[in-house]
Amino acid sequence: MTDTQPAAGQQRRAFWLKHLHQWHWISSAICLIGMLLFAVTGFTLNHAGQIEARPAVQTRQATVPTRVLDKVRAAAPSGAGQASETRAPVPAVLADWLAQSLQVDAGGREAEWSADEIYVALPRPGGDAWVSIALDSGEAQYEHTSRGAISYLNDLHKGRNTGAAWSLFLDAFALACLVFCVTGLFLLKLHAGGRVATWPLVGLGLAVPLLLAILFIH
Repeated sequence: MTDTQPAAGQQRRAFWLKHLHQWHWISSAICLIGMLLFAVTGFTLNHAGQIEARPAVQTRQATVPTRVLDKVRAAAPSGAGQASETRAPVPAVLADWLAQSLQVDAGGREAEWSADEIYVALPRPGGDAWVSIALDSGEAQYEHTSRGAISYLNDLHKGRNTGAAWSLFLDAFALACLVFCVTGLFLLKLHAGGRVATWPLVGLGLAVPLLLAILFIH
């Protein structure tokens, strides 16, 4: 009886060690590149004021053909001629013309309609862009601002203007990181008996940010 109990305990320990190690290395492999990216961009975001960005601005101009402009005016939402702006989707005919003439992807986006202009905001990671169309003359102006690779990576870190696909990736990455941390915690518990510094170091990892937040963040 006494021999059976230690053997059963060792078998349970071996079982959990095997599966925890498996999930730990799988989650770490999935998280590796993402964690490197987030570690680097965490540093660049923390020192954003010291890292100088040099925006590069590109502009394009064109004139909307009369046949397209007439269809755009006909598609104007009710209330667009009033003092306040009205938000409505970019008409398909205008989106097609913008793609062909200015290489601007405005399909499916919302535009701000006023009495004499359509304005389409085109935010993106690491920069900004917009296009405006004058409803009287048909003059179209496009401006694209790029703030460089560091700004682009910082916006990926924040999920800013990155779209649904990147948002889904961030959710999956967060889940993988959670699995990595939780399995690591259980592995620490299983190995803590032979490593006396385990729990003091874990406690230090909790105490340091907690004390900094209490004492220095106001």
